[in-house]
Amino acid sequence: MTTVPADRRPALLALAGIAALALGAVLVLLLQVVPPTDEISVTRRTISEYGLSDHKWVFNLALVLVAAGSAVAFAVLRLQGRLPVLAAVFGACWTAGLLVIVAFPKTDWANAAATGAGGTLHRIASVIAFVCLPLAVLVSARTAFPDSPRRRFLARALAVASLAWFAVILGAVAVAATTGQHWWLLIPLGLVERGMALTELVALAALAAPPGHRPRSDEGLAIDA
Repeated sequence: MTTVPADRRPALLALAGIAALALGAVLVLLLQVVPPTDEISVTRRTISEYGLSDHKWVFNLALVLVAAGSAVAFAVLRLQGRLPVLAAVFGACWTAGLLVIVAFPKTDWANAAATGAGGTLHRIASVIAFVCLPLAVLVSARTAFPDSPRRRFLARALAVASLAWFAVILGAVAVAATTGQHWWLLIPLGLVERGMALTELVALAALAAPPGHRPRSDEGLAIDA
């Protein structure tokens, strides 16, 4: 029986978490190329629209995989001392938000009997999740990569890019408030949301990826007596 060295287990768990994130993303992408969800507009319709389709179970499975992968990634970072408490709170909010999105689908406006309570929870959870993840990455970048400025910069850049996507939505809401227009018609909402979701998953993967081993200066040196 093969035994995994204890010092390698956190890295393997982190990679497993990243794999779950990737699989969840692939499942969502798959929904766009198989009928009937291939008819959902990627530029105008949000990702949650898949949760109202015949492939709802695929969408829910994708989000559960992302939530599970996120939980594993944040837990490993925390155990390694690479995740500050505030970042852990943000990470928990992101993970919980994903599960709330699964439990409470978006409002189906095509259904006259649809109630608004679940849809409201869905929207609130979406906002919390999309904001908390990049904040978690920003807060923990220095602690996660104290000796790797390039990886620290990459994590921060991806987190800022994620917030920039969200800023586009906030800008549309602000413009709509002054013009009386529907804010979701002012921007390609589906494209913006998909760009934000992808950027955030990459940011989390960049944060969770195991740091490379840097040998000490005395390693590999031998002095003959």
